[in-house]
Amino acid sequence: MIRVANAPVSYGAFERTVGVLDNVPSPETVLDAIAAAGYEGTELGPPGYLGAGDVLRNRLRKRLLELVGAFVEIRFGEESLEELERTLDVVHAFGAKAVLCDRGPRDGDVDVGAVSEAAALVRARGVEPTFHPHLGTRVQAPAEIERLLGGSDVPLLLDTGHLTVAGGDPVAAINAWRERINHVHLKDVREEEFCELGGGDVDLTGFLAALDGYSGWIVVEQDWVPGPGEDPAEQIRAQARNRRWLAENAGL
Repeated sequence: MIRVANAPVSYGAFERTVGVLDNVPSPETVLDAIAAAGYEGTELGPPGYLGAGDVLRNRLRKRLLELVGAFVEIRFGEESLEELERTLDVVHAFGAKAVLCDRGPRDGDVDVGAVSEAAALVRARGVEPTFHPHLGTRVQAPAEIERLLGGSDVPLLLDTGHLTVAGGDPVAAINAWRERINHVHLKDVREEEFCELGGGDVDLTGFLAALDGYSGWIVVEQDWVPGPGEDPAEQIRAQARNRRWLAENAGL
């Protein structure tokens, strides 16, 4: 069964904006918007943004939302796993995935053994790992993803937007890597800018058709950085339109 979530990054809340920009919407505003648009879950966003423990649990329960994933950047092979441990402390009771991502920059090959070590730690804590190939990191292009998959047993997060910008084809990717994919970020992109679903260059209809048989979360994302003084209201409306697009074009 496929279920549909969104994430704070679609509303302007992520590691590079929270605590930096003064027009990032509050966690209550974001969660209210996610629920009102008809999404069933959310990813965690930057550390502390949605809270932890009972605060997080109550915020989610009030809106009938589930926590589906938590993003953790690590410079694999060079940094400790302390940040990952802290994230696992937050998410292990919620059934959310640990979304592992290389911190970058693009200066060589990622340490696949270190990725495997991180995935093993996640599993030992009773959490399911997934790896997010991401622009600006050492794992973004199809050949780099193939190297990671060939050298480890870590499951794969397929992000349609990042993969497209990195020169990949999401439809070919789902066919090639289907058995390793356990999480999906659904993005559209136009001229290397993330846009509303159906407004860009990604063959989303073809991708969603090829996704037949997948069981898990699809997380709609439209990364957004609020401009000076910009009101998030239009971006909130955009996420409601994204949800309607999925319902109308994919029956989800």
